[in-house]
Amino acid sequence: MFFDCTALLAGLAASVISKWRSNDAFSYGYVRAEVLAGFVNGLFLIFTAFFIFSEGVERALEPPDVHHERLLPVSILGFIVNLIGIFVFQHGGHGHSHGSGHEHSHSLFNGGLSHGHSHGGHGHGHEHKHAHGHTHGHGHSHGHSQGQDYCYDDHSLEGMGGSSKQILQGVFLHIVADTLGSVGVIISAILMQNYGLMIADPICSMLIALLIGVSIVPLLKESIGILMQRTPPSLENALPQCYQRVQQLQGVYSLHDPHFWTLCTDVYIGTLKLLVAPDADGRWILSQTHNIFTQAGVRQLYIQIDVAAM
Repeated sequence: MFFDCTALLAGLAASVISKWRSNDAFSYGYVRAEVLAGFVNGLFLIFTAFFIFSEGVERALEPPDVHHERLLPVSILGFIVNLIGIFVFQHGGHGHSHGSGHEHSHSLFNGGLSHGHSHGGHGHGHEHKHAHGHTHGHGHSHGHSQGQDYCYDDHSLEGMGGSSKQILQGVFLHIVADTLGSVGVIISAILMQNYGLMIADPICSMLIALLIGVSIVPLLKESIGILMQRTPPSLENALPQCYQRVQQLQGVYSLHDPHFWTLCTDVYIGTLKLLVAPDADGRWILSQTHNIFTQAGVRQLYIQIDVAAM
């Protein structure tokens, strides 16, 4: 019970923290609190499963005197409460997403910086160029242009949904673990009352512990992968095709140092460098590259363009 309460409290705290605004110290905000909550919840469930399994082994070796007269009605009541919890969770938790609804694209071209953003399905913009004058235009980009340097920005509007997925998944797994515990107690109580099989209690406990351990592996695997900056599994098949398409663009010589990772659930970020011909159209290359990776599901893309020596 202590592990359950602590893990659920961690999930609640993470759901609040993940909505805090970004600042100078945390420029991406606190959205990764959900990943930490998923990891912590996974660890607590692993400890819970280990505790249940070890208790089951101990009771199997030295069966205690179990007073099972009230065990069955109490376990049935607990099972009903857990079913209600699952029902409420499925209809009140899933399908509800939190996000800031913005997307960014940044590009570097020979020292020029392009930046764009939008919120909530609407956008506005202005452009500043410093060369021999000061101009304003549409598109929301900021850059300093000298000689043959260019800057370009292109972005689309999509909400950053699903940012609480891992928190909900951790809470759901705790409810499922409690439900499995109630089922195990019901089965063992029936076997002990009707057949006198006292060994049923530890066996059911060990089986439940194994089920909890197996069910928590995907959550732990996903959260560890995000924290270790793993390339998103959903992009592994698409990225090589994107690299090939970009290198086939007119004026692109090569693509270097691609890095893609997950900021939080379903929000992917990437950086890469492009070596282009001296006479290449930098704006067009940036636009096409951004569109290629946007189609693959990348929300933020940072591009640095290097011009090949003549």
